[in-house]
Amino acid sequence: MSAPLVLGIDGGGSKTLVGLADRAGHATAFASGPGINPMDKPGWRDALGGLLAPFAALRSSIGAVVAGMPAYGEIAALSATQEAEIRAFFGPVPQRVINDVEAAHIGAFAGGPGVLVLSGTGSMAWASDAAGRMLRVGGFGEMIGDEGSANWIGAQAIGLASRAIDGRVEAPEFLRAFLDHLHLDPGAPQDALIAWRASVEHARSEIAALARFVDARAEAGDAVADGILDAAAEHLAAHVPAARRRIGDATLVWSTAGGTFSSRILRARTAALVGSEPEPPRLPPIGGALLRAAQDLEWPVDEAWIGRLAASIENDAVRARNGRSDTLPGWDNHR
Repeated sequence: MSAPLVLGIDGGGSKTLVGLADRAGHATAFASGPGINPMDKPGWRDALGGLLAPFAALRSSIGAVVAGMPAYGEIAALSATQEAEIRAFFGPVPQRVINDVEAAHIGAFAGGPGVLVLSGTGSMAWASDAAGRMLRVGGFGEMIGDEGSANWIGAQAIGLASRAIDGRVEAPEFLRAFLDHLHLDPGAPQDALIAWRASVEHARSEIAALARFVDARAEAGDAVADGILDAAAEHLAAHVPAARRRIGDATLVWSTAGGTFSSRILRARTAALVGSEPEPPRLPPIGGALLRAAQDLEWPVDEAWIGRLAASIENDAVRARNGRSDTLPGWDNHR
């Protein structure tokens, strides 16, 4: 009989979650911590090691590992390093490293076909058809694309603020709120903004954090912020027909993942442009990693198993929100 547990990793740009599930489909323990994207987190190996450390004593009970890692499969040398880090910790345990967006796709459609549009720190779409063929759209990184992502929204806000400082655009209310949000001197805004940008240690994630400011301004009726979200929605919605055309199936359902879609405005406008509401994800990304690990062990995964996993993950999230989680050290709200 196989070992009684599987382990999944949902790595991200700003947050990472590690989870365990048993053969019955119950999530049993979680730990969460900082992002581990090697593209902008030089200390990602240490962060990953710290997240995995609480699970060291359980290695003999883990039958399979699936690690959804940011940027995996995009740069060969980095992907090899990610594989080596997982292998060094888990040794001979059967293991699979996949892109974190693929893990989110597996979770969203419970391993079935569909188009997943992800907008978090970065953005991309991951699609698969009924035959299991997969492709991605976007995800070129912030220097080339990642349109509609939190980083892109934050960068748009910075650019617009800089033009407002110069008088190239008229956006006095947005600019006042922007300077106040970053605690920048309104008496010397140009110098203050340049100094702020120079002081940012993790540019990708810290600029992405400004997406929440933009969303709050849009909710408050700021037309400038509203326009930024409009443009983001156009970019995100364009991923869906592109993925459907390339994979050759115009009927594929779609879903969403990533923290940027917590914006009510962005989500509604993206759906309106796609022309249909997104399917609710069957499982969160960590559930996708755990599901694939269970399938690798040929566990009897069925609809009931998937339902139990979804319910147990949600129950743990509720306990965490209420401050009653008794799982592994390092746990916090993973929703």
